[in-house]
Amino acid sequence: MLLCCAAGKLTAQHSFAFNNGPVMNKYQDSLLRLNEATFNADNNEQRFSLNAQFIKTLVNSLKTHGSFAFPFDSLKKISVVKSADNSFRIFSWHLPIDDGTYRFFGTIQMATKDGKLKLYPLIDQTETIDPNQITANKTWYGATYYEIVPVISNGKQPYYILIGWKGNNTKTSKKVIDILSFVKDEPVFGKAVFGNDNSKNRVIFEYNKLNSMTLKTDKNVGMIVFDHLAPFTPDMAGNFEFYASDLSFDAYKIVNGKLKLIEDIELKNDPNAQDDLYADPADKKNQPVKKL
Repeated sequence: MLLCCAAGKLTAQHSFAFNNGPVMNKYQDSLLRLNEATFNADNNEQRFSLNAQFIKTLVNSLKTHGSFAFPFDSLKKISVVKSADNSFRIFSWHLPIDDGTYRFFGTIQMATKDGKLKLYPLIDQTETIDPNQITANKTWYGATYYEIVPVISNGKQPYYILIGWKGNNTKTSKKVIDILSFVKDEPVFGKAVFGNDNSKNRVIFEYNKLNSMTLKTDKNVGMIVFDHLAPFTPDMAGNFEFYASDLSFDAYKIVNGKLKLIEDIELKNDPNAQDDLYADPADKKNQPVKKL
């Protein structure tokens, strides 16, 4: 199986009554209007101003007692993914920039025994950090996450595999496998758990913007499955504008708490190659998240 422990052991550790549904629904309506206005904005200045209002309203909504239980499922342009052990969830989203690049935003909301707010804001520092750097929440290698996979080995505190869409620019797209752990109750991104290469703290895939890439867990094989990317021709090696799937698949299998690379796997059913989870970045007014 995909996890290194029985799924039944990953039980909810925190629970509390949730009685503020009407209040949260009002907040969600406000967030939905702000989110739509943000993506319909004509330029960066308007986009960032509206996004700032969205963030303020989101934080205020999360201050509502018991907000962890509210799903925010009407916010189609925002990804909200919860860990299987119910200990935290991540809100993440992107803003398209006029030059064809992206800025990422997010926060980690922790489950608390009393239902009070505990947040870790995620500050995108993609442009200033080494992509392989181990970082904190305020030096985040931004992405929009659509899967969280917990890993427990030998009874140790779990770490979490985050699978996300990174966007990039007008020529290439990126996806990422990042690692989240909590050290002294603080989030840490990146970890040397990729067994085939101890120098890697996260894995980044880059490929031609017009092509798609599958990156997802596949329960049929119990692994994280992804397209093998290759250049169109050998002389294009290293120029990711000319990379795409060669119709074969590789995977990461969790073995003894590490991610072991398995090349050229056979799948019983072809993965659903939905990508890029977003509409064309040129169309800033139509970019819903399609959750896998």
